[in-house]
Amino acid sequence: MEEEDGVSKLAAVTACTAMALLYVAILYAPTLILRLPPPPSAKTFMIRRFVCAAVSSILSLLVSGLILSWQAVVFPLSLTSLMYAGSLVLKILLLVDSRRENANRGGEGISLQNFLASIVSVASNVLAWRSYVVCCTEQAPLTEELVFRACMIPLLLCGGFKPYTVIRLCPIFFSLAHLNHLMEFYSKKNYSWIKTSLAVGLQLGYTVIFGSYASFLLIRTGHLLAPLVAHAFCNFMGLPVLFSRRNGIVSVAFLAGMVGFLWLLFPMTRPDLYNDRLNNCKCWHGYCSWD
Repeated sequence: MEEEDGVSKLAAVTACTAMALLYVAILYAPTLILRLPPPPSAKTFMIRRFVCAAVSSILSLLVSGLILSWQAVVFPLSLTSLMYAGSLVLKILLLVDSRRENANRGGEGISLQNFLASIVSVASNVLAWRSYVVCCTEQAPLTEELVFRACMIPLLLCGGFKPYTVIRLCPIFFSLAHLNHLMEFYSKKNYSWIKTSLAVGLQLGYTVIFGSYASFLLIRTGHLLAPLVAHAFCNFMGLPVLFSRRNGIVSVAFLAGMVGFLWLLFPMTRPDLYNDRLNNCKCWHGYCSWD
């Protein structure tokens, strides 16, 4: 009897067609979307083509991973968002206030055209791509998760370290990589070592906590997508909002979200939720039994 693959033929063909169209269409993105002038030389033209092909390849990889392992995106993203319940409630309250003020001034509110314009603006922002996708010096998820999770964790596990030890050890390397901001903080803090130490200590503490969580996600799920989407979401949201002077419901939402996060941390990262079609193997590395 033929085994269920989990993806219909229609979905597979549709996804492949979309990736083929994307591979060609994105070559025209620099002039049509980013509004860049025509390339002045053949060298610039080839560089643009190379960048577009790289972006298309990354997007295709993410789409195929999402289709084949949608749990590795939906469950970790939902779990991580619980930590930001207070921040999300605050953003909703600010959005409602903004729309109310705009309506009182006779504005039209948020139209589809404005929404699409904002998406194009973000997509054409090089700094956004640097912060959320490519450059590790700005805590971007892709390169950091590849190096500090996908490369380091298998090495440490195969080196004989236990999963909980790896979760504590790997973030140390992750935090040390952020010490490159030391002199930058030193100049911004008026060359005060005390203020610099406080700022760097706060950043290192945050990177250790997040690094532990990201390592936990990779070991439990066996998917790089899990810490990747969590990293991108945290970069977008920033630090969680604990309270707001405007409304106490923000603090209530934060506490409720943290309780939900701790309650669902292990149930939503059960290895069998993510690897149920791999010949009954709980995860790709075999270290997720937690015995």
